Amino acid sequence: MLLRKLPGVSASGMGLRLSQKFVFLLFISGLVTLCFGALFFLPDSVRLKRIFLSKSESPAVTAVSEHGAREQPRNAAGEPEHPRGMTPGRGDVSTRLRALSRRPSVSYEARTAGRAREERSRARAEPGGRARDHHDHHDAAARADRDAGFSGQSRDAFDYGKLKKCLFKPPLGSDGGQPSDPQARERRDKVKEMMKFAWENYRRYAWGKNELRPLTRNGHIGNMFGGLRGASIVDSLDTLYIMGLTQEFEEAKEWVENNLDLNSNGEASLFEVNIRYVGGLLSAYYLTGAEVFKKKVVELGEKLLPAFNTPTGIPRGVINLGSGTSWSWGWASAGSSILAEFGTLHLEFVHLTELSGNPVFTEKVMNIRKVLNKIEKPHGLYPNFLSPVSGNWVQHHVSIGGLGDSFYEYLIKSYLMSDKTDEEAKKMYYSAMDAIEANLVQKSPGGLTYIAEWRGGILDHKMGHLACFSGGMVGIGADDGELTKRQHYLDLAAEITHTCHESYSRSATKLGPEAFRFDAGAEATATRLSDRYYILRPEVIESYMYMWRLTHDPKYRQWGWEAVEALEHHCRVEAGFSGIRDVYATTVSHDNMQQSFFLSETLKYLYLLFSDDDLLSLEDWVFNTEAHPLPIIRRNCPPEREDAEEAPE
Repeated sequence: MLLRKLPGVSASGMGLRLSQKFVFLLFISGLVTLCFGALFFLPDSVRLKRIFLSKSESPAVTAVSEHGAREQPRNAAGEPEHPRGMTPGRGDVSTRLRALSRRPSVSYEARTAGRAREERSRARAEPGGRARDHHDHHDAAARADRDAGFSGQSRDAFDYGKLKKCLFKPPLGSDGGQPSDPQARERRDKVKEMMKFAWENYRRYAWGKNELRPLTRNGHIGNMFGGLRGASIVDSLDTLYIMGLTQEFEEAKEWVENNLDLNSNGEASLFEVNIRYVGGLLSAYYLTGAEVFKKKVVELGEKLLPAFNTPTGIPRGVINLGSGTSWSWGWASAGSSILAEFGTLHLEFVHLTELSGNPVFTEKVMNIRKVLNKIEKPHGLYPNFLSPVSGNWVQHHVSIGGLGDSFYEYLIKSYLMSDKTDEEAKKMYYSAMDAIEANLVQKSPGGLTYIAEWRGGILDHKMGHLACFSGGMVGIGADDGELTKRQHYLDLAAEITHTCHESYSRSATKLGPEAFRFDAGAEATATRLSDRYYILRPEVIESYMYMWRLTHDPKYRQWGWEAVEALEHHCRVEAGFSGIRDVYATTVSHDNMQQSFFLSETLKYLYLLFSDDDLLSLEDWVFNTEAHPLPIIRRNCPPEREDAEEAPE
């Protein structure tokens, strides 16, 4: 090889001694490393990073314990902390994720249009105009058009005015749902006062934080929502609105507009962010038409999509909203996804497609059904743990309480929300109900009907408070069968609701424990100290509300009022409402937490229980699992009536 002659340097070894060569090479390698490192860590080097760091990077996880989605872990002080989502392990993974640069902020419209142009160009350039996406062969140009909001023909933008005309009844009823019965009116006013009291104390001591600690009079942030804040504000929007707390609603709306920052880096539960933030913003938009809610919710929905970047399309449970990185909960068996978590997205994601015109949201949740319909189900049951990599069940543990609960709820509600056109959801729900009745529904020696848990064929005779939503679920699912089947489901719903009421009436506080058992002589009582707490949960009251609307049996209103009295007596403190540690203790010990779902669900369901049925009529609305009302999607609207009132602007 020819070497260029340099002044004063011989061609033999370029005149450099061995030590000089080493220093020279060290200098060159250091320079290259410095330049490459600068490129890699500059804020605008996101594209380069994506070459080396996959957005769906999935750190290895180790199963350390078994919790329920929506079950209650404890903090270091032994207090119940996060009621539904679990906290994955922290440490090195969290540190690395927080170090990743945030993606540049680009509008939804710009991203969609750009993606569409790229896909169309690529499709035309490839032989035959065909492209392969992550799982299936699709026509790339057609897929790009769909991503841009088209499906064969131009899709109309969402029309809020048309939505209002498609409702059979005004959302707030003919008179705000004011009941004609004086006693019901008085009790409804009491629930409204409780909401005002809870809100004012949150406003005074915890504004902008996720939840209120009423004993210490400060705010709680927690680690369930990543960097998102204001969970109690977003969760309360529709409750404030339907109760006519106008000033409070307006200050909540103003906070969302000016302070709800979606550009956060943190470990967020896909499930919790979806049901509370996405659900809360959707319902606030549908009730009011305020564009700020629509804009925020579509942006947030997009930030959840990377969680679906798995081999099966089954989302992982934890997502960093800033980087898009997702992973499974550290306690989940073998890095699995949880049935109640990935099965509780359908209602919100279908409505995200409605608002944005982008079918990707609906495609993601429909793919979940596709995976579930392919896999064999033991005895027709759906176990709680599924691998997002292989698409196989990880354990054969089945529960209608924590880990499984709202998956079943969303099947029947998806059917109802589709104006009873989603036949796949209907079939999946009733098949699941047949399997549940055949394998899990039990009758105690004392005559109480309950739904046991199933562990690989062995029954565990306990029922969680979370499972008590099922009385209402079975009730609303009774509406579509033949007459004999309809009555059968109504009877089953009434029996389950009665059992859950017994779990309340058999405690000293008249509030129900977290879980209760039916073995060793126990009936609807908690036999373990760890199951005795009550954290302001709504599920039993939820079933009261549905059963009242379906039957108008006065006992459901009476049972609801008993719960109000118990909440006032045992959970109301000077600066809000707090859960209690032992429902069987005559002297209560408070857990110092006013959960956001207390405002979103517990008080809302009580208010609806004492209202007329035309307030958020079940003919027009379904409630997501956080009690946020979403309108039934009607393609053919009912004829306009002269007496129909329009929804408030």
